[in-house]
Amino acid sequence: MQKKLFLSIALSALLSSACSQKVLFKAEDFTAENLFTNNIEGPNFDKSGNLYVVNYQKDGTIAHVKPDGSCELFLTLPQGSTANAIQFDSQGAMYLADFSGHNVLKVDMKTKSISVYCHNDAFNQPNDICITKNDVLFASDPNWKQSTGQIWRIDKGGKAVLLTKEMGTTNGICLSPDEKILYVNESVQKKIWAFDLDATGNITNKRLFTSFEDGGLDGMKCDRKGNLYTTRWGLGKILVFSPKGQLLKEIYTKGKQTSNLVFSPDAKSVFVTLQDRKGMEKFSIK
Repeated sequence: MQKKLFLSIALSALLSSACSQKVLFKAEDFTAENLFTNNIEGPNFDKSGNLYVVNYQKDGTIAHVKPDGSCELFLTLPQGSTANAIQFDSQGAMYLADFSGHNVLKVDMKTKSISVYCHNDAFNQPNDICITKNDVLFASDPNWKQSTGQIWRIDKGGKAVLLTKEMGTTNGICLSPDEKILYVNESVQKKIWAFDLDATGNITNKRLFTSFEDGGLDGMKCDRKGNLYTTRWGLGKILVFSPKGQLLKEIYTKGKQTSNLVFSPDAKSVFVTLQDRKGMEKFSIK
């Protein structure tokens, strides 16, 4: 009798432990559907762990997304501006790639005042941005009609420097953890390129990282180990590549139009924006 009781208790403990463990790389709902427009993307966390996402309820807005997945309006952009991407500098200021206004905007998080940080008449439409530890921005700049694109560096103070215009439809852009590699993808051409990045912010040694035959490409991020997570827009999945370009994992989402992603501050979870569901999903990676 005691042996049966012991086995029963042990089995219950084992089942309880298994149920309490996270299921890694399995996407689940984070927000409700249809809270955002079909331009939802650009998720990012500030240094206090607050999550912000663009185009809440209508284009030209920024939402604060709470840990339980509920959302509230954080701010509305000036008429004619629509954000695609969010980054934060070392002082906590928010930067927005404003594709419809052809700007990079800067937001004072305390006053919510919005200013034009950078405008250049040669911009097509700044689409995605990443930022170094020294607050230098890099922006992808596609021309969708002509299937071409540019890459810009935006130095501290807002000066734009054209790094190259010899690109396809540039979209996702991100830095390796050591900031020595800049990754840029091309949505229409379905290619991801890698560039060496020097201490002054110039790019060299353009090389093909990987390419695809189907689907699209949108946002990308590197984890702390340098593995590259890239959204496969239209296919409902995120691919994980090693720094050497080896495919490590395919992660499937419920929605198909995966537009962007961000790691949680503790690097244990990934939050994904989905344009067809007009909301967010998340999955655990640790």
